[in-house]
Amino acid sequence: MEFYLVRHGESVSEAGGSRRPLTPAGKRDVERVARAAAARGVQVSQIFHSGILRAQQTAGVFCNILSPVNGMRELAGLRPDDDPLRAKAELETSTTPVMLVGHLPHMSRLAACLSFEVPDRTEVEFAPATIACFSHENNRWKMLWRLTPASVKAELTTNRGCSTS
Repeated sequence: MEFYLVRHGESVSEAGGSRRPLTPAGKRDVERVARAAAARGVQVSQIFHSGILRAQQTAGVFCNILSPVNGMRELAGLRPDDDPLRAKAELETSTTPVMLVGHLPHMSRLAACLSFEVPDRTEVEFAPATIACFSHENNRWKMLWRLTPASVKAELTTNRGCSTS
């Protein structure tokens, strides 16, 4: 089964605390990445977010584009400094594909925990609006792919340069 980790899009300066909304560019990046994920056939039953405004807004964009049957809701354990093992346990008990939308350093630590089974390794980079797809089969985790705003933009630029004449 596949699961998806998403870091929220670019938000306004840190002066706003947990009420920091996405910037207009951040929202555009999230929309681009969400559309690229939909084009890859991403389907989830539900989208979970940390409850912090920028993650909630990011989850809302993905929800509008992917239309999960159970919508979206807040889930404890997705805040920046939360223990990634808690989120890993949530994923391992899920019977349907889900998406988790959160923050650094949590998303990077969770991805490392899934990839390497060590939450303190942070080799998995999460730029704003990044989505990473993980599979969980036979009690093993594997990262299948990752999309960033830059990789989606590069893909669009490359495809525009091709002609089919």
